[in-house]
Amino acid sequence: MTLRLWPRTLLWRSVLLIAALLVVAHLAWLQIFRASEVEPRAIQAAQQLSSVVNLTRAALVTADPVRRYDLLDELAQREGIQIYIGDPAEGVPALPQRPFLRIIERELRERLGPQTRLTLEREGVTGVWVSFRIDGDEYWVTLPRARIERNAPLRWIGWGALVLVLAVLGAVAIVARINRPLRELTRASALLGRGAVQTRVAEEGPEEIRTLARAFNQMAADIQRQDEERALLLAGVSHDLRTPLSRIRIATEMLGGSGDGDLKSGIAEDIADIDTAIGQFLDFARPLEAEQMAAEADLNVVIAAALERHIREGRPVHFTPGATAPARLRAQAIQRLVVNLVENALRHGSPPVEVSTSREANINVIEVADRGPGIPAADAERMLQPFTRMNSARSTSGTGLGLAIVDRIARMHGGSVKLLAREGGGLRVRVELP
Repeated sequence: MTLRLWPRTLLWRSVLLIAALLVVAHLAWLQIFRASEVEPRAIQAAQQLSSVVNLTRAALVTADPVRRYDLLDELAQREGIQIYIGDPAEGVPALPQRPFLRIIERELRERLGPQTRLTLEREGVTGVWVSFRIDGDEYWVTLPRARIERNAPLRWIGWGALVLVLAVLGAVAIVARINRPLRELTRASALLGRGAVQTRVAEEGPEEIRTLARAFNQMAADIQRQDEERALLLAGVSHDLRTPLSRIRIATEMLGGSGDGDLKSGIAEDIADIDTAIGQFLDFARPLEAEQMAAEADLNVVIAAALERHIREGRPVHFTPGATAPARLRAQAIQRLVVNLVENALRHGSPPVEVSTSREANINVIEVADRGPGIPAADAERMLQPFTRMNSARSTSGTGLGLAIVDRIARMHGGSVKLLAREGGGLRVRVELP
């Protein structure tokens, strides 16, 4: 499995880019701040150290020799300042290569003299060590390193991280608000693709989004108008065709003569085939969204009603209802779906035709199985297209619209159709409805 680091959605791509920009900007400003505040802070620290050294030197010079040790003890207890006698010839560790410490060292030598030394460790004791001289003797003043170092650096880092997190959360909220119309357009496009031509979206938001929404609404309106015109055309054509067909059927029944039985039977079958073809054309052209949607339909009841005529006429159709969940369904469309599958199985397959329902996770499943020659897996997707017939495995009679109508109804309900091989031979049509 390939690990995908780059997100796929526009929302999280935008958030990631904005977050990366904020992080880079935050780090850049942090570096600018550090670079700009090093010298002022170092000069301030050097002033404090030089003041401590000067006051200590003055105290030592002016204090009564008898009370000098008491003075040193008081400085150590109250101010944390300790004074040691040094040797100008002794070596001390060099300062780390930090601009901050180098600036302090430079300032101390300008204020206290060029012989002033600065170190962070002497005789194994860490601290801030500053040397000074009185009458050629060298002394060392040591203070805690906290006197010159930044207090609680982690606290400032934490505040900076908090500001960064709040900025990223703000970016998420802003980008989500901007992308909301795009999500609505995506949802509406999916509905339009399933045949819901009455779908419209609100024309609001930035100018570019409003223009896109306006174009989508115009496209949906054009598609709806074309569907209505197509349905009206087919309805008119079916009326004009079925009227003479009815007259032909009546005239055929009135034909006399015992030798005309086969002719009359053939004409009647042709008329029935033409009438069925006209019905399928109308079913395929019918706008499904105009049909009533049942909020809590029982799928088993809907299918039983669709199969009632076949079972009453004694046709080899068996229905095995399973556990299903109530669902939002267009009952008439689902009945046409089942009837088309059953008629397709009776015409092209071999009996018996088994119809069953079940529930898997969050979907209801309808299966129609027969014992015919089946459909090769390579042709399964093609057979769901309109006006498609099998040339060898199945006969070429019919309009080639039965499975296309089934697929259209399933997609209108957010579902799908799968043509599968049946164990033991035959075709198993599986319809999944969420």
